[in-house]
Amino acid sequence: TFMSVLAQVEATRFKNGWVTFANQYKAGARRQDQLPTTHPIAADVPDIESVYLNFDAITYNKGACVLRQLVAYVTQDTFLRGVQRYIKQRQYSNASLADFLSDIEAGSGRDLKAWSKLWLETAGLNTLRPLPTSKSETLGSLTIKQEAPPEFPTIRPHRLAVGLYDRKSGALQLRRRVELDVAGEDTPVKDFDGERLADLLLVNDLDLTYAKIRLDERSLSTATEHLAELSDPLARAITWAALWDMLRDAEIPARRYLPLILKNIHGETDIGVVQDLLAQAVSAIFVYGDPANQDAALKILADHSFRALDEAPAGSDFQLAWAHSFISAARTPDHLSVVRGLLDGIKVFTGLKVDTDLRWAIVNALAGVGQDDGLIDAELKRDPTDEGQRYAAAARAARPTAEAKEQVWASLMEDLTLPLATMRSMMRGFHRFDQRRVLEPYGARYFQALGNVWKERDIEIGLAFARMMFPSVVVDDHTIKVTDQYLARENVPGPVRRVLLEAKDSMQRAMRARAVDATN
Repeated sequence: TFMSVLAQVEATRFKNGWVTFANQYKAGARRQDQLPTTHPIAADVPDIESVYLNFDAITYNKGACVLRQLVAYVTQDTFLRGVQRYIKQRQYSNASLADFLSDIEAGSGRDLKAWSKLWLETAGLNTLRPLPTSKSETLGSLTIKQEAPPEFPTIRPHRLAVGLYDRKSGALQLRRRVELDVAGEDTPVKDFDGERLADLLLVNDLDLTYAKIRLDERSLSTATEHLAELSDPLARAITWAALWDMLRDAEIPARRYLPLILKNIHGETDIGVVQDLLAQAVSAIFVYGDPANQDAALKILADHSFRALDEAPAGSDFQLAWAHSFISAARTPDHLSVVRGLLDGIKVFTGLKVDTDLRWAIVNALAGVGQDDGLIDAELKRDPTDEGQRYAAAARAARPTAEAKEQVWASLMEDLTLPLATMRSMMRGFHRFDQRRVLEPYGARYFQALGNVWKERDIEIGLAFARMMFPSVVVDDHTIKVTDQYLARENVPGPVRRVLLEAKDSMQRAMRARAVDATN
């Protein structure tokens, strides 16, 4: 993965490969690495069950991210010469990780045995926090504080860059950047002593290392109001990632994060980034936000999405992304009327093609708020394909009534002829954060059924049920308690234990973030 991105950036016209790498691979690695089930990159895989446990974003995503840090640590030229040496000297033989690192280490001036122990043989990731002091408008000192979670307390060496950005003529422009080694818990950045205060101080500029990044208060204020003015897409990606991690770690409230996205998202020109940010906006509302703010936040998102849908280039992917955002956020009668109008052809946006996929998105959204009125059956007649059947199954599962949920549950438990893809669609539609009341009884039923589903169905169905039917929308201490009680049983299968530990951790993270949002 790392080498493919390096080749893309170095040898083709696609120069933004590291932006995609940051937004996709690094984001996935950071999320997985913060779960209690994380593991070292160099993990033992003695059997098939271990494959299911370790075939994840640590082995691949984090592995690629740490390779990128290794290249920065020894320099790219040294790394490539080492790879050439490794391939030439080890051809026609079995080689080890130690062989690879030995060939990279030669001529680097770095001790990669120690590096390997800290980066490849330990789990978890560090947080890098800038601690600036100021004298008037001058930077008195800057220290980078390295933190590690108590359960994985490793402090690692990082080769990284720090950038100072200023607002000039409506743009955030790089003034100065320095590269340095960060080692230990506190590393002074003496090169910046006496510099004029920057509007944005960006640790890990160039995205060379693998860590969570924090923004100081001045930089956070700048990013909140002016992130769209930052022309460098990689610097924007690093800043977006820092903000997202600060939300998930309960350092900024969801009610601050949603306006931040909506104010700055229009500075993004990559459709994948826009789609990711819109998904984060929904998570900020439903997962990390105080439920008391949910209705108001959804209206803000729907209003903004409607305007963006109307203003987006006709027929563009951006127009379609804003259409999906509006449809999923619509809750008020006026908004839902527009959504229904899109389905019926009454409401038209120039260039927006209401194709089969968008029609099903509309049907699913209307079903989720109890306004399907036979729309599911009617749409299934229009699209009787296998995919249409799955869309219909998801929409039926999304309906907010006790009867609808019971039908889905009974089918999942009793109908052994259901294809796995259909079951996944039903499970995907079943849980909605705005349907907590009707879903509360299924928490106990989930734990009652989990053992039998795992024993009696194949592993793919068992994993799907364990992950997707966990009562994730009932975010409270009781769900945590019953999860702990199940985990305390003897002989809980390893894959099930992993799913429950991760689901519990995600819920506790949501609870911390909601508490911050409720008090800010």
